[in-house]
Amino acid sequence: MMWPMKEIFRLPLIAYLFSCSLFSQNITIDAPKIILKDLGFGLVFSGEFDGDTDYLLSINGQNFKPGQITREKLFFDKIKISETGTHSVSLLNELGVIYQFNKNVISGWISVLPPLIAIVLAFMSRSVIPSLFAAIWFGVWSLSGFRLGGIISSLLDSFHYYILNTLIDRDHAIITLFTLMLGGMVGIVYRSGGMHGIIQHMIKKANTPRKGQIAIWLFGIIIFFDDYSNTLIVGNTSRLLCDKLKISRQKLAYLVDSTSAPVATIAVITTWIGFQVGIIADALPGLDGLNESAYILFIHSIPYSFYPFLAIIMVGFVVFSGKDIGPMVYAEKKARMGIQYNPDMSETETESGSDGDDLFVKMNIPYRAINAIIPIAVLIFSMFYFIFTSGDGDSIKDILGSSDPFGALMHSTLLSALAAAGLAIGQGILNLNETLDAWFSGLKFMLMGMLVLILAWAIADLSKDLHTADYIVSTLGDSIPMPILPTIVFLVAAATAFGTGSSWGVMAILMPLVIPLTWAVMDNNGATTPENYHILYSSIACVLTGAVWADHCSPISDTTILTSMASGCDLMEHVWTQMPYAISTGAAALLLGTLPAGFGAPWWILLLLGILSQGLVIRHLGRTVD
Repeated sequence: MMWPMKEIFRLPLIAYLFSCSLFSQNITIDAPKIILKDLGFGLVFSGEFDGDTDYLLSINGQNFKPGQITREKLFFDKIKISETGTHSVSLLNELGVIYQFNKNVISGWISVLPPLIAIVLAFMSRSVIPSLFAAIWFGVWSLSGFRLGGIISSLLDSFHYYILNTLIDRDHAIITLFTLMLGGMVGIVYRSGGMHGIIQHMIKKANTPRKGQIAIWLFGIIIFFDDYSNTLIVGNTSRLLCDKLKISRQKLAYLVDSTSAPVATIAVITTWIGFQVGIIADALPGLDGLNESAYILFIHSIPYSFYPFLAIIMVGFVVFSGKDIGPMVYAEKKARMGIQYNPDMSETETESGSDGDDLFVKMNIPYRAINAIIPIAVLIFSMFYFIFTSGDGDSIKDILGSSDPFGALMHSTLLSALAAAGLAIGQGILNLNETLDAWFSGLKFMLMGMLVLILAWAIADLSKDLHTADYIVSTLGDSIPMPILPTIVFLVAAATAFGTGSSWGVMAILMPLVIPLTWAVMDNNGATTPENYHILYSSIACVLTGAVWADHCSPISDTTILTSMASGCDLMEHVWTQMPYAISTGAAALLLGTLPAGFGAPWWILLLLGILSQGLVIRHLGRTVD
């Protein structure tokens, strides 16, 4: 009898499925994607199990007994494999093998390579995005046990699994929308002349170099919600003022750079907070005993962010005293004599965006500060409203801890963008198409940061699958003294950011490693109690502020380059004239702030000491120009 062709092809499939069902007894396995050599791991088998039956797990002739047995699950923990390669893992009972699978085992040091590759490639290429993606690709390939055929499949999996998963995560999607909407709001406010309206009010009485510098410093603090926007707005709008008052472009670049990222780092409503809270949140799963949310951890880390505070205050000392240090003295003397770097900048070029900037002011429109004040006020007040209405509790800490900050961020930026658009259109300053174009121009400035953030989320997920933090903790957890851990974190973040030129990239690479490492070091010292949480807060702050400090010193930093462009200053002139201030505040932040804070010194006393030290530096080392 002739069998139909369909049946011939079906028979092997049916036989295979039948044998699998008999063999596995409907058992499923929860196992790590990769196993690290000599690093303990656990397995959970799900199915139907008899509590009176003896079960064993066999790996390379080693047998392990389950730590716990229920009717539905078998739990095996503290399993270690001492050889690399592909190993067969078998679950046995009295009848023999009831489930079997293969697992790849790699050396633990390989798990550290993805973030290390990202750092090294960023140093070499001066580009963070390709470096992060190459690191992800390598990490996914390592999950396959470095199979030759897995090179192409790992490239596809990098997109299909890790990058895609970051985009479909609810919190990640909210952060993305928040960042883009805020960028759009900034674009509308800028195009409609709102920012220029504010600065016009501020500089009416700024008729001396000292008053002009104070006005620029204050304006840099007011534009707190984004470092890029701060740099572009303050730099571009202040160039003519500096030329008229004979303030050097180097001084303008310093004022802009030291009130952009430092302000955005510590302000609670910025484009940075979504990024910072996002990478902190991704590092928290698996930390037993830590009950604080990512947002609360960020808020608690702010007092330990010594460098941003000192950098902002140092600028205040400089502009109010009229004194400068280092090469800035000579730059200011030349400017007072009328020798200005690139003074030939017309008002039309500065305001119309003819220099190629996407953010520019529409020509022949009134500059009204209210067009910036109202959207910013809507952003701030609605942010606080949504945070407090989404939380529960009797205290502010409880409310903040149970609130939905991501949702609050998204809702507040939407309302602020609508407010900015309504003001621009309602006054006839912009039509609908112009408003949409302005919104998109602001959005484009956020795209590069969003790409970095997406890849950062992906490499954070990959690091979890590779057990990078577990390996680092097992290797270094007992050897790092707990009090100096934040100092080490600051130096590592600073060195990496100096070489890569990207503070966000460094934050994204280090935060998923630093938080678990810090918690493990605290656990090894029996210090996972609230009175020792300052170590964790300080370590988180040091990832953020160490990156910002080095970002100020690096000639390849994106913000340094953008600042020099917006201020009309030569890049290296900006770097060399700003360096003494950055070194002074960075040393004070590290030696008078972070280091003693690790030993339990009150942060507010250390901050006062840091402020005092910078005042003494300006008083004794500063030279008056006027």
